[in-house]
Amino acid sequence: MANTTVRARQRSMAAAARAAAKRAEQASHRQEADLEPAAPEPADTMPAKPARSRPRRLTALLGIVVLLALTATATLAWKHREAERTTEARAAALTAARKAAPVILSYDYRHLDRDFAAARGHLTGPFLDQYSKTTETVVAPTAKTYSGVVKAAIATGDAAPAASVISASPNKAVVLLFMNQLTTSTQIATPRLDLNRVRMTLVRTPQGWKVSAVDAL
Repeated sequence: MANTTVRARQRSMAAAARAAAKRAEQASHRQEADLEPAAPEPADTMPAKPARSRPRRLTALLGIVVLLALTATATLAWKHREAERTTEARAAALTAARKAAPVILSYDYRHLDRDFAAARGHLTGPFLDQYSKTTETVVAPTAKTYSGVVKAAIATGDAAPAASVISASPNKAVVLLFMNQLTTSTQIATPRLDLNRVRMTLVRTPQGWKVSAVDAL
């Protein structure tokens, strides 16, 4: 009876040991499975979406094109306006020169103050001061002494005044004039006719086109 009880206990312990060994083996397999690296996920085979930078670049490019077009249009408009203003300046300066030249280059000893005042009305800038000093200190005394009279007129060619614009801009013009000057005085026996070429520079002022320089050529 005692032997039977001992053998039963031994079988029970052996069974418990086998069960424990089996559990240990199963735990070992689970640990190894956890240590294995995870399989890589399959790569996304869908095509990549286009980057948003392309529309932005296109928008920037269109903006530059529009800006260049506007700049070109503004430049052309400005050049056209400048050309129109230059054309207007040529006509206005030529008219002013034709009026001014005979007045500036003429005088009569009997009414010098009136003649010089009329001439100063066509002048501007430093040339106005220069003219005033010269007429006061040189021309007036000489004219009074010798009863000098100078009558200037623009020469005519083909029934038109011999005057033309050499150069012009919207605010400045240079005019070439051919002048006939008839001089009489007690210094000469008979009136003398001189043909002179005169280069006259005119500038636009708030009072209109005025003479800023006169050069004999």
